Amino acid sequence: MVTVAVIGGTGSVGKTIVDAFLAEGTHEVIIITRKVPEGKSAAKILAVDYTNVEQLTKTLEENNIHTIISTIVMYDPAAAQAERNFIAAADKSSCTKRFVASNWGNATPEDLSLRLELNGLREPSIAALRKTGLEWTQFYNGLFLDYYGMPHIPTYLTPLVIFIDMAHKTAALPGSTGDELVSFTYTQDLGKFVVAAMGLKYWGEALHCYSENTSFSRLLQMAEEARGSKFTVTFDPVENLARDEVTEMPSYPDLYPYFPKPLLMGLLAKFGLWAVNGIMVVPHEGSLNEKFPEIQTKGVKDVVGAWKGK
Repeated sequence: MVTVAVIGGTGSVGKTIVDAFLAEGTHEVIIITRKVPEGKSAAKILAVDYTNVEQLTKTLEENNIHTIISTIVMYDPAAAQAERNFIAAADKSSCTKRFVASNWGNATPEDLSLRLELNGLREPSIAALRKTGLEWTQFYNGLFLDYYGMPHIPTYLTPLVIFIDMAHKTAALPGSTGDELVSFTYTQDLGKFVVAAMGLKYWGEALHCYSENTSFSRLLQMAEEARGSKFTVTFDPVENLARDEVTEMPSYPDLYPYFPKPLLMGLLAKFGLWAVNGIMVVPHEGSLNEKFPEIQTKGVKDVVGAWKGK
């Protein structure tokens, strides 16, 4: 048993991981956040100044933190700097040995034209980790499956429509067929894999997991089966995606107040190019699925099927 700290453990992915540790029960889990939220928590919560490396180091040592799991959302340079501050503190801490960098998605594309701004924000953390004596990793899990079952499944994620608009029976698939394999991971499955990974003797620079590997065209078929009718379907060719042009679906305007249209279109276009280029698929070989076959994951049909009768 060791003590694990989840940075940002009151957020969507962080809270899911905290729940997984609490459910499994082997390790003590502590939430580190900027501000203690209202209400009760089953896990200890520590509020710290993300900019103060000395305070962070002291906090890690006072609580005997062995492993840090960062779920900081890399949305701006300040967030990226905060993670690097934790890396510096962890390297100074006498008790901290392992660090999980915040990725929770896909490997950074080698092709510069396929990269998102957040890829650039993450790279300095990896560079910093390579200079420490810490054992470290990041998780590649493809695309979150939760988006295709909400609001009818348990999840902490904020709603986001990606290529298939379940509520309005509409789809705009990337490329010409939508047949390329993509890894989909339900966040509760991700939490189980994160906890299981604690038992590995050695971490590589990336750990891989998924709930199911399938295609958007197959997911669409399951969505139509669940909703009981055909969807209105279009395709966004690669040349359009390269210009950050995607078909606007009915649910998108509802997202614009907190996800501005140009930002959303750019994100979805890159996701589409990732799917077409095979960047969003996690191979089974060497994955945590292969290492921990006892972990039963949610299938795409299970999650999408939550829409049946709705």
